[in-house]
Amino acid sequence: MSEELLGQLDRLEAEGREAIRRADTPDDREEVRVRFLGRKGRLTGVLRQLGTISPELRPVVGARANEVKEALSELIDAASAKADYAGAEEPIDLSLPGRRPWQGGRHPVTLVVEEICEIFRELGFVRAAGPEAETTWYNFTALNIPLDHPAADMHDTFFLGKDVVLRTHTSPVQARVMETHEPPIRVVVPGMVYRRDPFDASHAPGFEQIEGLAVDEGITFVDFKATIRAFVERFFGPDTKTRFRPSYFPFTEPSAEVDVGCQICGGHGCSACKGTGWMEIMGAGMVHPAVFENVGYDSDRYTGFAFGMGPARIAMLRYRIPDIRLLYESDVRFLEQFA
Repeated sequence: MSEELLGQLDRLEAEGREAIRRADTPDDREEVRVRFLGRKGRLTGVLRQLGTISPELRPVVGARANEVKEALSELIDAASAKADYAGAEEPIDLSLPGRRPWQGGRHPVTLVVEEICEIFRELGFVRAAGPEAETTWYNFTALNIPLDHPAADMHDTFFLGKDVVLRTHTSPVQARVMETHEPPIRVVVPGMVYRRDPFDASHAPGFEQIEGLAVDEGITFVDFKATIRAFVERFFGPDTKTRFRPSYFPFTEPSAEVDVGCQICGGHGCSACKGTGWMEIMGAGMVHPAVFENVGYDSDRYTGFAFGMGPARIAMLRYRIPDIRLLYESDVRFLEQFA
């Protein structure tokens, strides 16, 4: 009896293979599956006869039945996959190399911030930090900026409360450092600042800034110029021209704006530098005596200089980025250029 059942299974497999070969549509293949492998199919009919053979032969017939089921199931799946592939509008070319996953890179502003901080570290400066939600005392008053000054106007500042703002510059850290440390002081302060500026090609309401401060006995404007000149030569190159233009900031006196030769046109004049051949990189100057008095320093004994620069603007110069908004879009295709 076992030989008869094994013969039925052989014939079932052969007929099933032929039926699958002839099945042209998904409905045809489903009909073959049900007819041969379904609950009421031919294979089930053979398995119901296992009770008619001796117990020691049942495993042999059962194993053969499983082989037939697996063989026919694989043929049906393969026929379906082949039909799906043949019906695709664009056949898959399996010889093409795999697509490389997108790989991001370190943000250009991050690269610039770290490079600037490293240059000033070699000049004897250490990094410092402070809160982004700041009191009006540290953000304005301690820095010799009266609250009726235009910089404290609601149009420029995000007020979180009556006397609390999102800091508009990293200069408040100057006051905090001087309140808690005695000179000599040399700190560089990177961090986010916030202003109510329009978001356009050259402005953003939130951006990185780097503040620097040096305080000691006998520091002069010559020390200030030499330090800034050393930074420019290290960052932009030894042949980069530098100029200091008189300016005004409430917390420095005298004050200056620092320009470097345009990195895009080489100082010949272009649209980026508005034909001048120069691009501003920072505002700076000697610390105002009133600031020293506000933090408890003897302004007759100590002098110092401070500077503030926007690393986003410097990154645009370094990498020739035409629109500041590219720095905020988190586009992996853009960032992977800086990997």
